Amino acid sequence: MGLSISAAALLAIIVVVLVKGGHVRVGPALICTLFGFTLAATGLAPAINTGLTALAGLLASF
Repeated sequence: MGLSISAAALLAIIVVVLVKGGHVRVGPALICTLFGFTLAATGLAPAINTGLTALAGLLASF
């Protein structure tokens, strides 16, 4: 049985763990999140999505 989780959910979990662990403060984490939303609205978003899909396919093949 395979477990499917979206990249956004996985990255959100990682950010929460890093903030809770004290490795990243809330301010920089919030700025990086806002940068991600801004980047998603640019013309570069399809290329990033394609790259993430290819990476997920590569990891799934292992």
